[in-house]
Amino acid sequence: MRRFRPYLKYLRAVRGPLVGALFFAVIYGAASGLALNYIIKEVLPRLFEQGATPLTLVQILGYASLIPAVFLVRGVSGYLNTYLITFCGVRVLEKLRLDFFSRLQVLPLAFFSGRQTGDLISRGIADTNQLQFTLTSVANDLFKQPAQLLGAIGYLTWLALDNRDVAFLLLCLASIPLCVFPVRYVGKHLQRRASQLQAEMGVVTGALGENIGAAKEVRAFGLEEREVERFNRATSQLVTYQMKAVKYAGFLTPAIEFISALGIAATLIYVYRAGFSWGVFLSIMSALYMCYEPVKKLGAINNELKRGSAALERLDEIFLEPLVITDPADPTPVDRLRGDVAFEQVDFSYRSDLPVLQGISVRIPAGTICALVGPSGAGKSTFAHLIPRFYEVAAGRVTIDGIDVRAMRLADLRRNIAVVSQDPVLFNDTILANLLIGRANATRAEVEQAARDAFAHDFIMAFPNGYHALVGERGATLSGGQRQRIALARAFLRNAPILILDEATSALDSESEAFIQTALEKLVVGKTVFIIAHRFSTIRNATKILVFERGRIVGDGGHGELHTQNALYKSLYDRQSATAL
Repeated sequence: MRRFRPYLKYLRAVRGPLVGALFFAVIYGAASGLALNYIIKEVLPRLFEQGATPLTLVQILGYASLIPAVFLVRGVSGYLNTYLITFCGVRVLEKLRLDFFSRLQVLPLAFFSGRQTGDLISRGIADTNQLQFTLTSVANDLFKQPAQLLGAIGYLTWLALDNRDVAFLLLCLASIPLCVFPVRYVGKHLQRRASQLQAEMGVVTGALGENIGAAKEVRAFGLEEREVERFNRATSQLVTYQMKAVKYAGFLTPAIEFISALGIAATLIYVYRAGFSWGVFLSIMSALYMCYEPVKKLGAINNELKRGSAALERLDEIFLEPLVITDPADPTPVDRLRGDVAFEQVDFSYRSDLPVLQGISVRIPAGTICALVGPSGAGKSTFAHLIPRFYEVAAGRVTIDGIDVRAMRLADLRRNIAVVSQDPVLFNDTILANLLIGRANATRAEVEQAARDAFAHDFIMAFPNGYHALVGERGATLSGGQRQRIALARAFLRNAPILILDEATSALDSESEAFIQTALEKLVVGKTVFIIAHRFSTIRNATKILVFERGRIVGDGGHGELHTQNALYKSLYDRQSATAL
């Protein structure tokens, strides 16, 4: 239970209903373990072992009414216990998933590199659900089952004292400790199987998500059978781990029942030889059953703790991941920045053994249109992404207007930067909502003006619902050119002093490219612009060009200067120009 302590805070938020659930659990356990056995021993013999004076109708009704009364108390307390513990469970799950999702929002982008989206989804859905179930069921059964067990043991103790036969009590209870052995055996094996099961669930979810996201490619390359086979292998492996978990979990109940049966058989022989009445015998059998049933449930709790521990290990990877990109303790207050960007001896690597940027020192004055060129993997995108602190430098510093970006609040820093990527993401919402991402408090007139500047207003109004038209998941109802113009309209609306363009026209047709190039000419005016260039036709307006090679800047200047003096730039430019011809 020690590992679960940090997560017990989720129970504190529902402590009122939880206390109520535990109270009714104790009532339920006492009614099951004590009251029912008392009825069997005291009430039934009075009804069926008639004395010299027959019972009156009132007495018969009185004794008989005790049975439904006990079951009414047991039923009502059981219902209220179930309802309240379920309420606690769904509230815990809601908060747990919200915290998981919130944690994902602040983890650095480097955390997501090399991780399957489906696996993260599985952790946020399946693992949080498992942990919630573990917390609430264990919290409930740790009161409910011991209450029933103690009630039954209390009854057996009273019976032994009443008959002055302590040996009888010891015999009754002797087999209970033996149940610990199968519980320990199952628990030791189940945790490992549960960990494998949770991980494989992530693999299956990842395979499903990847396939749905690549539906077009699957059909274009005829990969349907291959994908079905790949998914079948993943689900088959999942079934294997599921059955291994069931093998160990399913072993526990029959093992405990067999041990219990041995104890009951021994008790049967003893009470027969001791000459106990049939009423006492029945009550003993009932009490023993009430003892062994909680032992089985407590064994199941142990199994549940193992499953919860496996889920906890996977969630801990998220919750305990260091937050390397955070707001400073004493942030430098900034409003609107000018956009004077400088890199001072900056090093960066995604992995410690593979540097991506090395010794980068360069200044980009405010108002500069700066193009970043170089071979694929040279560090262009990484360079640009260090400006809004998507990643943290390993050495050196990045400054804007002389202020280290790590000294600013993230919200203040990123409010001064607009990013237009090569493949912009639109959320499954209205066009208006997607535009307001640029600036949430913009007026409708400002939104429409931004759309006009990006040449998006006309096609937006062509939709039946205009700005309230839904764009679908990732903007599926729009063409690539339309999505790009929506992204540009966001940038117009944001009106940030620093603009990062990750080749905003590389995947567009000539008509869409012409529209966007015209919009860009207006968008970049008065801003510090970084153009991550894959095609040299997009950097004709650049006033400064940085040439990257293997994580270093090997060229800095204008087109004419670099074409005559920088061999790499000349090679890249001439090769692309020849291809264009």
